[in-house]
Amino acid sequence: MVLTEPADDLFNVLARLAALWGFLSLGIATLLTPFLREIMKVLGGPFLPVHHTFAAVRLLLPTLHPVIIAIGALIPVAFIPVFSPRERSWALAGRPALYLLYIAFAGVLLRRSIPKYWRWVHGLMYVVLLFAVVHGNLIGTDFENPIIRVLFNTLIVLVVVAFALKRWRMAQKKRAASGRRSRA
Repeated sequence: MVLTEPADDLFNVLARLAALWGFLSLGIATLLTPFLREIMKVLGGPFLPVHHTFAAVRLLLPTLHPVIIAIGALIPVAFIPVFSPRERSWALAGRPALYLLYIAFAGVLLRRSIPKYWRWVHGLMYVVLLFAVVHGNLIGTDFENPIIRVLFNTLIVLVVVAFALKRWRMAQKKRAASGRRSRA
């Protein structure tokens, strides 16, 4: 784990911390979305300020990860996606994930301009998480630690379950609404 190992290279430690905390904040924010009503009851107010705080962190930290790597290792190609060979493209899936993260964020900013589609665009956050966890599992130094590996892979499984729950709830609402319309 980052903080339990001796720090030979400050850039490496900072890049790893940015990646882990960025993934964690992105995962938690995504995991909480199906439970907005429940969270509002617990908080006694709107959830969006909490969600926006996580959003700021989840944009900043994943951005810092490749920036720190590029500066520390003098590798400016840290931002260029690689699409072949397949194994290498999955190992470096964090690169396209960063671009998808900003596209998903843009979906929220454009929600008034694209009201029918902004949720689909913002839904790219799920793809971002998938790419990030694959990237971490394949080349993440901290994923060699079984605690980190289990924790972050469990988080992605919970996010998938939350996504399925969210879609199921939406389907239930649509069925209930169409049932009310057909009876009227």
